[in-house]
Amino acid sequence: MGEDAGPVALVTGGASGIGAAIVGRLLDRGYRVTATGRSAERLGRLAEATGAEDRLLTLPGDATDHEAVAEAVKMTEHAFGRLDHVVANAGYATHDTVASGDPEEWRGMVLTNVLGPALLVNAALPALRRSRGRIVLMGSVAGTKNVAGSLYGATKAAVRVLAENTRMLVTRDGVGVTLVAPGRVDTSG
Repeated sequence: MGEDAGPVALVTGGASGIGAAIVGRLLDRGYRVTATGRSAERLGRLAEATGAEDRLLTLPGDATDHEAVAEAVKMTEHAFGRLDHVVANAGYATHDTVASGDPEEWRGMVLTNVLGPALLVNAALPALRRSRGRIVLMGSVAGTKNVAGSLYGATKAAVRVLAENTRMLVTRDGVGVTLVAPGRVDTSG
């Protein structure tokens, strides 16, 4: 598919919830999209549901694995000839507090919610500088409104700061940065 066949976006956490909705909207608007996620089964269902196999590349992978993220960027450019936008959407909440939660579950949440977006920015930045593209980071209202004992809120505050720090770094290169901070969203099912 040629470079002039529509803009190209890569969405992490694209197999379900907000990510799947983003993928669907981008496809509806003529984008070519790469969706990544940990579940190959969910990605397969997404591909079937969209009916856009010629414009959708699904790649199983972990947003906290730098090699997997870099490979997703590389495969997106190979499949579609360019990369215009990335959406760092992969993330989750443990819905507990620092007084009562499971530290091992926190580790996964912190790595996914904070390291994941940083790895995507790192891997995609050369392509986005070439296309003068856009980075979209998925934050949360929880990153600006304190909730007693919430480590999830702290991860989303970190994403907010990452967005601003990244904006300061890349604006001079013509790359845009957007922070999206939704409130509570039911992403079950």
